[in-house]
Amino acid sequence: MIDIVHQIDAIHRDVARRPTAAGGQGISVLLRRTYDSTPADVWEAITDPERVKRWFAQLSGDLREGGKFQLKGNAGGDILRCDPPRLLKLTWGGETSVVEVRLAAGEGDTTNLEVEHNVPIELAGSGAGSLFVGPGWDGGLLGLDQYLRGHVVEDPAAAANSREVQEFSRQSAHAWAAAAAASGTATADEIAGLLQASLAHYAPDVQGPPAS
Repeated sequence: MIDIVHQIDAIHRDVARRPTAAGGQGISVLLRRTYDSTPADVWEAITDPERVKRWFAQLSGDLREGGKFQLKGNAGGDILRCDPPRLLKLTWGGETSVVEVRLAAGEGDTTNLEVEHNVPIELAGSGAGSLFVGPGWDGGLLGLDQYLRGHVVEDPAAAANSREVQEFSRQSAHAWAAAAAASGTATADEIAGLLQASLAHYAPDVQGPPAS
């Protein structure tokens, strides 16, 4: 069983307008959480194909700085920077969609992990665009936490579609809606519209407001 409330609260979420690498304006989605494992172990868990497939998806490609990667059934792109065990920067599904993963040692044998996904405002539309990608990243961070704790599933894709994880994703979507509202980067109508689209995509089999 997943402690959904704990897992939702374990992730810090932030939405902001930030410059893109090309010099335009973009929407940045930032996630932060702490793992009970060392940076070296977390780095290996997110970059070693044999480990990634056990909690996320099959990973293939020329896995080095300057190379390309592909996640089966998910995104692919270019590896822009690879500085183990602290920084990974890559494109995600397109040249203007850029993800940066940052790892830093925390207290004891823990790791503070940040994921920042920046896309041009023309693609995101507004901060409400975070509802398209934020719950997906939340799901990835959940899967990584479960894996690092020794809870390995036979089929990560099937697990992601379970009612339990859909309930997590439903609450995640509402949490991202709150983050977008707090950021001042989207109107209430924009957030409400994309919240419904996000729920239909990430949590099609569960209904209702977030748990109080």
